[in-house]
Amino acid sequence: MSSVQTKSDRIPAAERRELILDAATQVFGELGYAGATTDRVARAAGISQPYVVRMFGTKEQLFIEVLERSTAQILATFDAEIAAYDAASPDDRTGYGQSLQARLGGAYTRLVQTHRGILLALMQGFLLGHDSGIGPVARECFMRVYDRLRDVMDAQGTMDFMAQGMLINTLIASGLTARVRTDSKVGELFECAFGDKAKLVVASVEGD
Repeated sequence: MSSVQTKSDRIPAAERRELILDAATQVFGELGYAGATTDRVARAAGISQPYVVRMFGTKEQLFIEVLERSTAQILATFDAEIAAYDAASPDDRTGYGQSLQARLGGAYTRLVQTHRGILLALMQGFLLGHDSGIGPVARECFMRVYDRLRDVMDAQGTMDFMAQGMLINTLIASGLTARVRTDSKVGELFECAFGDKAKLVVASVEGD
């Protein structure tokens, strides 16, 4: 038995599952659905490829679980921010700092700043909207986010918020962070999208 197999055998199944999904989120996000393989995911997770297949079945099913898990992480982030905002008294909300929409935007920025693979994997899923297996899941994930935001915003506010979020996703996924310091127009765009967190986002993505 290899050392990798021995190590993985010591990890509880639930933890192994999360370990694989963490690795798969990064691999799918970086390589896309077509470029990723279960072998690449297994190596990234430090777990044997046959075990990945036994646990998730096909690459498609693994990708679908990545999309659903990434969506759940975004919704959990929003739910925590909404709960904190709701818990504040009306008088305290001014002191809380910002509108709920601004607070949610900040929470989303922090999430994608520290977990870039989430947004990249979701973007890959949206690109596969034509796929008969993945497309319906990607659309459902998108609408789950819309529905949750619609609970706390009107239709126009929800559309504006999601449009801003997709801009943030595109800026990071496109690799434009590499040009922020050398192209004033790119820097201006990042400041408009991220506000005072622009430098932190660029530093985290570029590994500074």
